[in-house]
Amino acid sequence: MQPALPARPASGDRGAGAEASVPGPAPARDPATAPDPGHVLVVDDDPTVSEVVAGYLTGAGYDVARAADGPAALECFARRRPDLVVLDLMLPGMDGFEVCRRMRAHGRVPVIMLTARGDEDDRVLGLETGADDYVTKPFSPRELVLRVDSVLRRAGAAALPAGRSALIEGAGLVLDPAARRAARDGRVLALTLREFDLLAFLLRHPGRAFTREELMSEVWGWDFGDLSTVTVHVRRLRGKVEADPARPELIRTVWGVGYRLDLTSGPAADAAPGERA
Repeated sequence: MQPALPARPASGDRGAGAEASVPGPAPARDPATAPDPGHVLVVDDDPTVSEVVAGYLTGAGYDVARAADGPAALECFARRRPDLVVLDLMLPGMDGFEVCRRMRAHGRVPVIMLTARGDEDDRVLGLETGADDYVTKPFSPRELVLRVDSVLRRAGAAALPAGRSALIEGAGLVLDPAARRAARDGRVLALTLREFDLLAFLLRHPGRAFTREELMSEVWGWDFGDLSTVTVHVRRLRGKVEADPARPELIRTVWGVGYRLDLTSGPAADAAPGERA
């Protein structure tokens, strides 16, 4: 029997690495829906975490490169542009936020951030710097593989050439799914991949309240995971589409249910007192 994967001892903001369990085979994927093998760059200074993550991704059919710090990651990135980067937040010398910013300066690349910190501010900042998703340590390597699949599948669909599709409009918002372009009242919105998908989904179903579980399933394509992912994306999206994100009139919180997009403005009566998420 293989030894259990040790958790990394906490030190300051550092936390455990991958899930403390016996590594097993990568999750089986449906060949009809699985993406073509891609090149993934794994950036983590913990060799155990890096090795386990790389092993699972390799077993799932991905070509994997590894880097232990920011400068090495940027060298790998310059040498061969990856299809996706799994990026640890806490790196020596140059943190994951800065690495992500520098990579994004050279063009779009999907990024999944690994963080040992459960602080929501870190998750928000990670999304703000361009991360498409984040995974909080300790995590299941199997789940990470599925998230890599999901992000790459959506990124690939967004990049495919398509015929002219109908615009999605409402409340001053205009979304062009084919061009992946969004604007409100003529102002172009700088939306991430997930933010665009979330706004498009809500705009296609105005007036209907969705739970966070439903949004995670419909927008992310996951039947599991940290539901705070949805909360953080909603807050980030409100910051870009609402006139006053602290008093949202477009994406409403429906107390005890989830979220709803309203095409007409009015008092936000559905949220519990003091509730803004």
